[in-house]
Parts: sequence; structure tokens; C-alpha cells
Amino acid sequence: MDKVESRLRDTHINNNFTAVSMASHFSGVLQLTDLDDFITPSQECVKPVKVEKKQGKSVAKIQIEDDGSYVQVNQDGGKQKLERAKITLNDCLACSGCITSAESVLIAQQSHEELLKVLRNNKTKETEQKIVVVSVSPQSRASLAAHYNLSSSEAGRKLTSFLKGLGVHHVFDTSFSRTFSLLESQREFVERFSRKEQDSKAVPMLTSACPGWICYAEKTHGDYILPYISTTRSPQQMMGSLVKSYFAEQQGLGPQQIYHVAVMPCFDKKLEASRSDFYLSKAETREVDCVITSGEVQKMLEEQNVSLSDVEPAALDTMFSSVCGDEFLSHAGSGSGGYLHHVFTYAAKQLFGEEVKELTYRTLRNKDFQEVRLEKDGAVLLCFASTYGFRNIQNLVQKLKRGKSPYHFVEVMACPSGCLNGGGQVRPSSSQNQKELLQQVEELYKAERPLLPENDTRVAELYESWLRTLGAERTKQLLHTQFHAVEKMTNGLTIKW
Repeated sequence: MDKVESRLRDTHINNNFTAVSMASHFSGVLQLTDLDDFITPSQECVKPVKVEKKQGKSVAKIQIEDDGSYVQVNQDGGKQKLERAKITLNDCLACSGCITSAESVLIAQQSHEELLKVLRNNKTKETEQKIVVVSVSPQSRASLAAHYNLSSSEAGRKLTSFLKGLGVHHVFDTSFSRTFSLLESQREFVERFSRKEQDSKAVPMLTSACPGWICYAEKTHGDYILPYISTTRSPQQMMGSLVKSYFAEQQGLGPQQIYHVAVMPCFDKKLEASRSDFYLSKAETREVDCVITSGEVQKMLEEQNVSLSDVEPAALDTMFSSVCGDEFLSHAGSGSGGYLHHVFTYAAKQLFGEEVKELTYRTLRNKDFQEVRLEKDGAVLLCFASTYGFRNIQNLVQKLKRGKSPYHFVEVMACPSGCLNGGGQVRPSSSQNQKELLQQVEELYKAERPLLPENDTRVAELYESWLRTLGAERTKQLLHTQFHAVEKMTNGLTIKW
């Protein structure tokens, strides 16, 4: 966005909007302050007014008219009405200002209604048809399974049937794309560890799969913390590359002819999909067009008067799915993807020749802050940690800033208990509490048979047949990303965006 000289926050305060808290939708990391200016969904959320600075001249004053419009008052007294631009998710910084206040408006731009709109359009306008692809996360699958008293694989097969009944063409599993994320994370860590003597910010390597954590890091600690963060894409955005690049080529389609939806356990993933880094400029399309949560899938089922338990299962799409027969395969380690587990075992073998069969976790401050070490002859060779929740993240960041962090790698997640407890998961029933539900979801998630990333033959084939033919630079673009320091909005009137 161009130079922005005024947020005119007064409008929120003076118009006495009804307080409606939507903050629970996003992770706690995204709400850095308590706000008292929440606006209702009926109010229009707008970007700050843009005022162009001219060299050597003072900026004109801006006033608010009775109808709420913005007017620029020039030095000669002349007035000029200023245009208001609507906020999109791409503009959202999840800051502690007007954008966070209108979370309900932003969420509507990436919702199950958007998916249904595309499906209806496919039926009525043959010339504008899109191939609809839905990628389902294993955490969402486990959440829906718990709600409908199914196994995770049963829920996956029945969800595939339900979605295809609505007009979806393909249903994939993000455990498949997560294999790419784990493999790339392993290689990235070994490379960074090898240059830690020359680069003081090579380690600890901090995971990048959680958009709530990334948003916080970009706007709160900026250039200081970003060099530590892994450049490896999250499973959601890995699938974005697979669907809009490889799959599109295989189907003889342009990326813009595919509508790609991700089902995720977390509202923050909507913000991730909207990042400009994941926008294909030539095709004028996003790699992930829409993100809906597990709870929104449940809502879709209810709106159709369907119980997932009663849906006849369908055969699974195997092109981008980690499956064995009718059963889904998963990864060992945490319910947030198992990054610590797989990077640790890989690094122990590659760097020190040590075969680690089982990891021993040591709980530190609380169950959401755990540590794993590789020791030999009294020396600590590797020290890894998992850090979940905002308070633990703050402690980690403070240790880094004081130069007191003993870690080589940290699996960082914004939500306490990680992705299985994401804000977009299905809520507990009246007879359940959150703790009981989370335990059930964890059991269902871990019941799936684990697959070593290195043993996924389909992924290995794609590395050989697809990625190697593209060259190192293009492969890096498809499997990695970058992060950007952002100045956080404040109650003041100036901002860099």
C-alpha cells in the first residue's frame, strides 16, 4: 500500500459502535492488546485514507463529514472528497486496530459460502466453470471424526463423498503435502546447522507452518527474529504449489481455471492463503483460493441437513493423498505436524550418525514447552524444543534476544496444545468439555499409521519427475517462501504498510 498518513481511529470511538468480540476466531498470538472498539458485521471496514505527500509541502488536513465520508481540506480552504478502499484479507495484518475489529467482515471473504457460490456457478454457467479441488488437513479430519463418532479415515472417506456430491471434483489430503514440508525442513536444518559458526542467526531454526506465529513475528519483532525462521512452506501452501503448478499442468489447465480450497483447523490459515507471496501474478490467482475451517465444514453439513455419519463413503483420491488402501497415513510426532520429531531424528543421523528410535520429551515450564536432547559422552549435540501458546512464545523470543537460547530447533505454534486445538476446530457438544474433546481428537489423530517422509514413494517420484526438471531456483520458489518485517499499527496516526 502507498503512504498512509491517517487512520482516523476516532470514527470507531465516536460512533458508539456495538461491541461484538470476534477475537476468539483467531489465535491468541494475533490479539496483542485488549480492544474496546469492535464493530458489528453490518459496519463497513475500510482502509486508512491515503494522502500523497508532496515535496516541501505540508500534508493537508482531513476531516470527517456527518455522513462518515472523509474530506481533505487544502491550505487554501478547498475541499476534496477522499475515496475509501475496502479491506481484503490480503491487506490484513491481524493488527490491534480497525482490521482486527472487523474480523467478521474479513472472514466472510473466505468462507464456505464462497465455496458454495463457486459450485453453484459451475452448474449455471458452463463457460465459466472451474475445477474445484479441496485439500483436507488431518487435524480437521480428526476433529470431524470426533464430532461424528467415526475413525479419522472413515471421516475422510465420508467427507470426500459429501464434497463430491456438492460438485467438488477432487479431494486431497495435506498429509501428502506435509511430507514435502518435513523433507525440506530436515534439509534446511542440516544446512543451517552446518554454517552456525559463520552465521549467528542460522540456529535456532524456528518452524514457519503456523501463520499466527509468523504474523506476530513479522509485525512485532521484525528483522530481528525473521532470520531464524525456516523458509520452508507450510503444508497448506505446499499443496498450493502442487495444485496450481503440477496438477494444473497434468490436467492441461491454467492455474486460474482451478478453484483450490483448504480445510484447516485454524482461522489464521485464511490470512496465510491471502499473503501476496502466494499470489500468482501471471495467472492472476492465488495458490489457495479459499480456506474454510473444520467448524465451517460442520456448518455446511448442518445446512444440508446431513450427518457425516450417515454419508456413504467414497474412494479416496490418491494423486495427492497419503493412503494405504482405504486408510489415511500420517506422520509421527506432535499433532502439529511432527516437525520436531522428524527434523531431530534426521539431523541425529545425518550430522552425528546416531539412530534415534524413540524421543524422550522433558517438560519445562508447562506441557506446552518441552525439550528433547541428543547427548553423547556428557556433551549436548542437539537441543530441540516445542513451544506452543503465546506466553511460551514470548519466553522463547526473550531468550533469543538475551542470547540465552540453548536450542538448535524449535517447533513453534500459536495455539496451546497446537493445531489439534486450533480455533477453527469443531466445538465441544453440550455434554463435553474442551479438554475431553481435545483428548478424543488427539487419540483419533494418532491412531493413523505413521509414514516416514523418506519412505513416501509418490513424493520421491515427484521430486525426480517434476521438481528436478524445473531447476534449483524454480524448486526453491515452489517449496519455500520469505517473510517480511512489518510496522505494527498503533493508536497513532502514522503507519508503514
